[in-house]
Amino acid sequence: MSMVLKDRLVRYLAHVRGGDGWEQPLMDHLRNVGRLSESFAGKIGLGDAGKMIGLLHDLGKYSSSFQNYLLSSSGKINPDSEEYMDPFSKKGKIDHSTAGAKFIWEKLRGVGKCGQGEVCAQIMALCIASHHSGMIDCLSKDDKLVFWDRMDKPDEGTRYSECLSAMENDLKTLLNESLDDSKVNSMVNSFFSYLNKTARFSTGEKYGFSTIGAFNLGMTARFLLSCLVDADRIDSAEFEDPSRKKERLRRRDFDWQTGIDRLERVLDSYKQDSQVNEIRRRISDECLKRADDPQGIYTLSVPTGGGKTLLSLRYAMRHALHHDLHRIIYVVPFTSIIEQNAQEVRSILEGEGDAFPWVLEHHSNIEPERQTWSYKLAAENWDCPVVFTTMVQFLETLFRGGNSRVRRMHMLAKSILVFDEIQSLPIKCTHLFCNALNFLVEQAGSTAVLCTATQPTLDRLSSLGNPGLAEKGELHMAENSELVSDKTSLFDDLRRVSIRNLSRPGGWSKEEIGDLALKRLEDFGNCLVVVNTKTWAKRLFEYCSSETEAEVTFHLSTGQCPAHRKECLSVIRKRLIEGKRVLCISTQLIEAGVDVDFGAVIRFIAGLDSIAQAAGRCNRHGELRDFEGVPMMGDVSIVNPSEEKISTLKDILIGQEKTKRILSEYKEEHKHELKTCEATDYSGLLDPITLYRYFDYFFFERTDEMGYNFSGKGGRDDNLLNLLSLNDRSGLAEFNVNRKNTGKAPLLLQSFKYAGEIFRAIDAPTNSVICPYGEGEKLISKLCSLSIGFEFEEYGALLRRAQQYSVNVFPNVWKRLCNAGAVHEIQEGEGVFYLDKTFYNSDFGLCLEQDAPMEPLIS
Repeated sequence: MSMVLKDRLVRYLAHVRGGDGWEQPLMDHLRNVGRLSESFAGKIGLGDAGKMIGLLHDLGKYSSSFQNYLLSSSGKINPDSEEYMDPFSKKGKIDHSTAGAKFIWEKLRGVGKCGQGEVCAQIMALCIASHHSGMIDCLSKDDKLVFWDRMDKPDEGTRYSECLSAMENDLKTLLNESLDDSKVNSMVNSFFSYLNKTARFSTGEKYGFSTIGAFNLGMTARFLLSCLVDADRIDSAEFEDPSRKKERLRRRDFDWQTGIDRLERVLDSYKQDSQVNEIRRRISDECLKRADDPQGIYTLSVPTGGGKTLLSLRYAMRHALHHDLHRIIYVVPFTSIIEQNAQEVRSILEGEGDAFPWVLEHHSNIEPERQTWSYKLAAENWDCPVVFTTMVQFLETLFRGGNSRVRRMHMLAKSILVFDEIQSLPIKCTHLFCNALNFLVEQAGSTAVLCTATQPTLDRLSSLGNPGLAEKGELHMAENSELVSDKTSLFDDLRRVSIRNLSRPGGWSKEEIGDLALKRLEDFGNCLVVVNTKTWAKRLFEYCSSETEAEVTFHLSTGQCPAHRKECLSVIRKRLIEGKRVLCISTQLIEAGVDVDFGAVIRFIAGLDSIAQAAGRCNRHGELRDFEGVPMMGDVSIVNPSEEKISTLKDILIGQEKTKRILSEYKEEHKHELKTCEATDYSGLLDPITLYRYFDYFFFERTDEMGYNFSGKGGRDDNLLNLLSLNDRSGLAEFNVNRKNTGKAPLLLQSFKYAGEIFRAIDAPTNSVICPYGEGEKLISKLCSLSIGFEFEEYGALLRRAQQYSVNVFPNVWKRLCNAGAVHEIQEGEGVFYLDKTFYNSDFGLCLEQDAPMEPLIS
């Protein structure tokens, strides 16, 4: 034991508070984390395992080297003392994770028969060893048995023997009580029983499992890691700021019935003054009757404008009450609609005097790659009754490396997961998504609802001519899974537009499309043009704005920060309601549930699902009338631009090809009805049966992409589905073959860390930059002036507000901005950046060249 510890009262510490030097005893921390982790892991029936990894995760902090480092970094050891350690050079260098992992590995690996204890021990040891670094590899990318090397790490690197000797009596007593022979056997038996059900081990003389079985073992390990990391972060944050515990406990004080009553009062106040509103209420009432059905994966196939947000909320709260579920998580495709939907739900559910917020928005545009301590304490963990987040965040919670995202995974258990516009799921993530969602529903007690007017066929991938796809993963739907009884009639009842196919050989020039948009503007008083690229959006905006008054034409794209787009949309909606002229040029972001209502829409040819979503912005509420007040259809036109550079946008390119095939088939099938004039009505394109056919075509060509392919070290081709399941890419797969031959259950060989480094929900990594738009300029100033080491709570609050003022930038653009001196770091080493104000344009948002000062919007 060091001299410093001798001079002090013998008391081992977990943390020293930065503000006042207050010390947290290590035993208190271990006990608190064990209790929290047990509670979280109990959601999947693994509370004992959760408690054990919580008690052992910081066993390595009993070493004198860690204690001296902690006391040195907090200023409690004089730099002149021989025990002093330079905190900067030693930061992250003292291994305090391996000791606890070795302890549970040695304690359980020989328990039970046929290697059962070894499988359980490996998963628990993986979690402990990974609780700071993110999930480590079992088999590395260069074919090294990383996990076993970690368990064999020499004592001088782990201080394992010293930690066992220094362990306090309270911890020894707790471990002895929890790990006596009878309890160890019981824990292993129950844990392995769960694993057997989850992985579907084959029984008989030899053990074995499938790709999906191995994938589920990995998901179990990641789930337990989530429980441990969140418990560790929560206790650490609550030690730094004790008020956080009171806030966390207040969030438990809610009941779904209160939310249900508030929603019903609002719904009762809505006037059924139109056919569309009557249909919406009918659908809502029908779905509500299904809320007491068993848990599972369901679809809610409602045409755009059918009121999916509120009817899904109504269903979800009643379902949560019936099944005692913890939260509702809305997963949307883009950040652009989170605030709109979240605000609508917040205005209904939250009441004056509530002890807690009902609704959390998590855009996470600001998530630095270098996760500093201050950021970790400020990060969200989705602990709220209703959460709105993006598909990117959902997928990265399940598959991305590191621990800032994985801590949220356990919040997906015992929840209702509502996926809005599920057709936007990246094709490369198909099998990963299907397997993960099956796991969350079948093993973690959740329910999923897939909401969209354009349902992808994720439950019948094996019908695409490749039966092997079922072995890689497709959704397991609940019985009678569609919540709407008669989709065909519903789509007919809610049909509010006529569709013209104006695509032609040679395509349309910028001037021709612009003139068509101006003509629709004159005919209908407003028009929306949806394009496939930001380049076309800018070109058309510049052309059309030169032909109209300044306040008439608007531009929307992801080059603008969310607050900027919100302001634009607010002005657009106000003008539409007042009957003023509006011409809006937008990228696809407007299609994902944005509540706007135009009389005419022009859509660049794309996937049929995108065309259907664009049509949902036309005559959305069925209120369009002619000059005599007679109801009329909205006008949706499909055009093909003559020059469009989308060779790198594979989803759009293939979507276009399959839509052209559908258009050709539709024209042939309806040749006796269709005319060759411009008034040709292709409205039947949006029928469910036609959309099913489109998705079959779209998926059929891309079945080989669904496992997330990549080219790794040495040009080796592989996929993440394999890395996260059997991982049988090398001769080291014989490791489990040998176990199988001896009748032992196979161990995990996944390359978790390698897969996490590769995984990105979108094709290219992005950097996020805070823009000096509106309040964004003040937020930048405040963030730059903070003392990060002591004001992490305020730092986190400012970062959350800054999400509304940030833009995601692709690497090629980021490089050009850096070369131009346009981006600056908020705080050195924090990895959060802001944009120079001269590089933000009032029309287009972020620009690559310096621009004139911004002008206010005109309403």
